[in-house]
Amino acid sequence: MKKLVFAIITLLIIASCINTPKDYVKLTGKLENNKDSIIHIISRMGILKTIEIQKDGSFKDTLKIDKADIYTFQTSNSKRAPLYLKNGFDITITGNADEFMKSFEYSGIGASNSKFIIAQINENIALGNPAEIFNLDETNFNKKIASIKKKFDSILNSYNDLDSSLIVLAKNQNSQMFNYFKQNYARNQKMGRGKPSPKFYDYIDYKGGKKSLDSFKGRYVYIDIWATWCGPCIQQIPYLKELEKEYHKKNIEFVSISTDESRRSGGSWEAAEKKWRDFVKKKSLNGVQLWSGKDISFQKEYQISGIPRFILIDPQGNIIDANAPRPSDPRLKTLLNSLKI
Repeated sequence: MKKLVFAIITLLIIASCINTPKDYVKLTGKLENNKDSIIHIISRMGILKTIEIQKDGSFKDTLKIDKADIYTFQTSNSKRAPLYLKNGFDITITGNADEFMKSFEYSGIGASNSKFIIAQINENIALGNPAEIFNLDETNFNKKIASIKKKFDSILNSYNDLDSSLIVLAKNQNSQMFNYFKQNYARNQKMGRGKPSPKFYDYIDYKGGKKSLDSFKGRYVYIDIWATWCGPCIQQIPYLKELEKEYHKKNIEFVSISTDESRRSGGSWEAAEKKWRDFVKKKSLNGVQLWSGKDISFQKEYQISGIPRFILIDPQGNIIDANAPRPSDPRLKTLLNSLKI
């Protein structure tokens, strides 16, 4: 009888150990063709864990996390992959370091969550250029959105063991994506290709006088909305100069509109204008250099919330692209050449 009781107690202890969830994550795996020495597991707040990679590309470690969430598995700035982690997960990752996320295979407890995220990313990539969707007529746009929704719902429904937090996150992200499509489609009906462009009037010209959008009627107009304090704007200047040089004899005007204003110039509009003029002179900026001053109506019409912003308008004053590629983007030359300017 004592032996039986002892055996039952032993079985209960073993069962308890098996069913008790671990309060940490276990990560193992191997990266073929690996040349890096460490893996960073990165949260929204920064590096959470550093894992050493062995010479044969294998790795093994554990970590505790504060909350179930999407983390980044990274060996370098160019080699990153999403990883959904929750304490109790035991995940194995294998793949080719030369084809980082593309080649990854996830297995083990909790691995389906990361597989789902990868499937979502791949479907997002497959959507292509959203501008092509926004240019559809209303009937085809609605059909396209319904088709996209069906695909994303299918991906979600194909995994029956996802973490509840990830399901909520995925549904929220999908909802945001479809709201983005609907809102931008409505905007595109007003600001889409072929629609009359909003106009600006009497902007101060660096070379003297004032210019309005109608001043360039009969020519294509590539507009750069920028400011002297904007780092990303300044980064585009060398590319814009090259573009102006290449298309110098073409039927196109390159118009840069500075949005420098008083708040960043000690409360003085005069100082803002001087800052713009000094910058244009110092950098030897080409093309048509304008300053919008206090008039922000053009920016409001185009709903510009961040700069730089580039706009391409045809000789009749109609919009070609309300959010045109940057000068550094090869797609811009492709677009300009397609117009046979």
